[in-house]
Amino acid sequence: MSLRDPANPYAEAHADPQGYGDARPTSIQIVKDEGLVNAMTGNVMFVTGSTSGIGIDTVRALHLTGADIYMQARDMKKAEAVREEILSKSEGKGKLEIVLMDLDSLDSVRAGAGDFLAKAQKLNVLVNNAGVRNTPESRTVDGFETQFAVNHLAHFLLFKLLLPILLSSSTASFNSRVINVTSGAHKGSRIIFENPNLHGIYNPRMAYSQSKTANILMANHIERLYGALGVHALSVHPGCISTNLQRFDMRTEKEKEEYLRSNSVLQKVLKSTGQGAATQVWAAIAKVWEGKGGIYLEECRKGHQCEEPDMLNGGYKAFIFDEEAERKLWDMSCQMVGISE
Repeated sequence: MSLRDPANPYAEAHADPQGYGDARPTSIQIVKDEGLVNAMTGNVMFVTGSTSGIGIDTVRALHLTGADIYMQARDMKKAEAVREEILSKSEGKGKLEIVLMDLDSLDSVRAGAGDFLAKAQKLNVLVNNAGVRNTPESRTVDGFETQFAVNHLAHFLLFKLLLPILLSSSTASFNSRVINVTSGAHKGSRIIFENPNLHGIYNPRMAYSQSKTANILMANHIERLYGALGVHALSVHPGCISTNLQRFDMRTEKEKEEYLRSNSVLQKVLKSTGQGAATQVWAAIAKVWEGKGGIYLEECRKGHQCEEPDMLNGGYKAFIFDEEAERKLWDMSCQMVGISE
């Protein structure tokens, strides 16, 4: 690991990616390199989307810090199996508990948040990791477009419900952190404020892009409103990982395999789930981000502005730092989830 730049410590490993399982760091390596194995006992962290993909590796790594970890899940049987597998191998000394919550339902988010608050006395890190991608057009039980609702609105409501405990848990040595997991796909769409549910114009990829832009704008506005009070927010693009998240992208596994084989750039940048979880774990625990927020991270570094799609080099579009859009999204989200500013 390069020590020349604490804000880009793995520059060499990312300089020439060679695909799944190459020299790019894993989430477990992040914890070890930060010297935080069982060094965060007494802290509490909450992770959504904890039973598949990079969510599992995020929980696995954060548990290694010794913190108490709460796993959001909608399937108790699946969550218990993941929990048991992690505990069977983890050196972490903290608790690992499950919070049932279905992000398709705002009532379920409220109930799950209440369950967490009944169990935990503090919350130092909230990782909003869960998401759906490129789904066929559908509505949640609350009547909202599914991708916008699950990826953004559910996490927005969860944050608002947990804000008091995030504020009260913040200390001078470790300010509370909110990590919003976004995607480079945000480049595909701004927020369609006049029609966020995309009535009559639905496109799966546009809907996903809109929701991922919302994740970033939300994190930026959290920083603007609460950074000075000790709650900071970062947005993270995890990179290219082949998981169940892409189940709507290709009709069959064979199509998926053929697509991967035909795309040489994608083969180079593809990550394991452990590597995919690295940047969000880094954002959640790394000392370099203490007291900082409103920043877009990728490849364990601060992202750079890049207006055109660039799979190999990443980057973000300038509109994710539009303060007026932040405020409009915040106000609209408050109205949609039925909560006051």
